[in-house]
Amino acid sequence: MPRVSTQEVTTLLHEWSSGNREALDKLIPLVQDELHRLAHHYMLRENAGHTLQTTALVNEAYLRLVAAKELEWKDRAHFFAISANIMRRILVDFARSRRYKKRGGSIKETSLNEGLVRPPEPDPNLLKLDDALNALAKFDPRKARVVELRYFGGLSLEETAEVLKISTDTVKRDWKVAKIWLLTELKDRGKNES
Repeated sequence: MPRVSTQEVTTLLHEWSSGNREALDKLIPLVQDELHRLAHHYMLRENAGHTLQTTALVNEAYLRLVAAKELEWKDRAHFFAISANIMRRILVDFARSRRYKKRGGSIKETSLNEGLVRPPEPDPNLLKLDDALNALAKFDPRKARVVELRYFGGLSLEETAEVLKISTDTVKRDWKVAKIWLLTELKDRGKNES
């Protein structure tokens, strides 16, 4: 499928921000494939047996995007950056809710047969990475956004630079420093939990 014009998407986003519902109806088919690509990129990092599917992640993100009426879309890159952030939040919320349920937060009576089937575990690494990324965001918000866009959103160096309105060289530096910082943070958190 040919890449959709950045200007066409930006124009529809501006019209949608202005309250034109028809613009949203035209926009969705243009961005659907890219949203699926983003969701697929996220789902590749999830544990095997994850019960949330790519299409469900896209649908949930779509619902949250439509509900975010107060957003004023800047351009196509801004739309996909927000979409990537929303998908990350959905997966983190999902993992936290599974952890909550695992700890007895939604106790219900089960038969012996149901008790023998073990549900897939929430991904503890996603939760640790999210906590570390939130800590990085307090220290250096731009580097945290670079990680979010590159790692979670699957954006290229050039796309990340476009979204953040910085040079590709700056993205490379931020990406390198952020990876080292996060690795150190995750190791330190691992030591503290032991």
